[in-house]
Amino acid sequence: PRTARIDLPGLLQHVMVRGVNGEDLFRDDSDRTSFLTRLSNLLLETHTDCLAWALMSNHVHLLLRPRHDKLAPFMRRLLTGHATVFNLRHRRSGHLFQNRYKSIVCDEEPYLLALVRYIHLNPLKAGILSQSSELDDYPWSGHAVLMGKCQLPGQVVDEVLTRFGRSTPEARFRYLAFVRDGVTDVHRQDLSGGGRRRSLKTLGLAEAAEDELFDEQVLGCGDFVQGLYQDVEFETRQVAAMPLAELVRRVVEALDINTEALRQRNRSKPLTDARSLISYLAVRWLGYSGEEVGKSLNISRAGVSLAAARGKVMAEQCAEIIEKVIVT
Repeated sequence: PRTARIDLPGLLQHVMVRGVNGEDLFRDDSDRTSFLTRLSNLLLETHTDCLAWALMSNHVHLLLRPRHDKLAPFMRRLLTGHATVFNLRHRRSGHLFQNRYKSIVCDEEPYLLALVRYIHLNPLKAGILSQSSELDDYPWSGHAVLMGKCQLPGQVVDEVLTRFGRSTPEARFRYLAFVRDGVTDVHRQDLSGGGRRRSLKTLGLAEAAEDELFDEQVLGCGDFVQGLYQDVEFETRQVAAMPLAELVRRVVEALDINTEALRQRNRSKPLTDARSLISYLAVRWLGYSGEEVGKSLNISRAGVSLAAARGKVMAEQCAEIIEKVIVT
């Protein structure tokens, strides 16, 4: 396992922050409101996606995806700002947070919805709430935002809800059922990293687990971990930012696709492959937002997320195309 953080734009990360020596990070609702206002402003300013969050008394859960920059500067501004205001307000001095924050890089498709549910069920798990129905109106987690009971500018709502249904009422109904189905497992879920290797050992398959590449900072299978290591290695080459239009031009040229057809509602395999590869390279390698890529390809942001997952598989199988598109 590596000790250095894996921190690249476009990665989904489950962030956990705790108070020093178990001290409270929020003593009252004013502290919580101040933290959320700072979080919201930073999300909008830095173009960082927040898909789930929960404020507990002495710790915080965030599910974040920085689009253009690394996570570290975002967290530094968020935590430093909160600690400064908290200490002044409560006439306190010294460190507020326990060491550095913990972040787990997550493979989106297998784990995104599980993490959203896990994080939003934390108030129930901790005994702050007595039953799941109270979550709908609980103002200190992102669940109420998804249910339309409150707002947090910067929280990504559509990307989560569109995975449950086409219309908002249908999506909220199915999302709510999904969350409540997880109540019985809330104390048994392990989404803390280690990926497939941890899972295999839990099942008693230690021998198979030894063959699975893993990293304690990663929630994903061995192939996902390997891909992350390759992305980190690629980033160290300091590849210059490429205009999105130029990336599209290079991909359609490499795959021999008509540029105009790319934006049409045509789901033929060649065009789908081209959109997938563009989405993956633009979001995961070059740091463009899903919204920017979606406008370029005439698809939704959620569609870009799904396309990027397919593009990742393509990229692993077509290394020569990646080299041609990105490096040349």
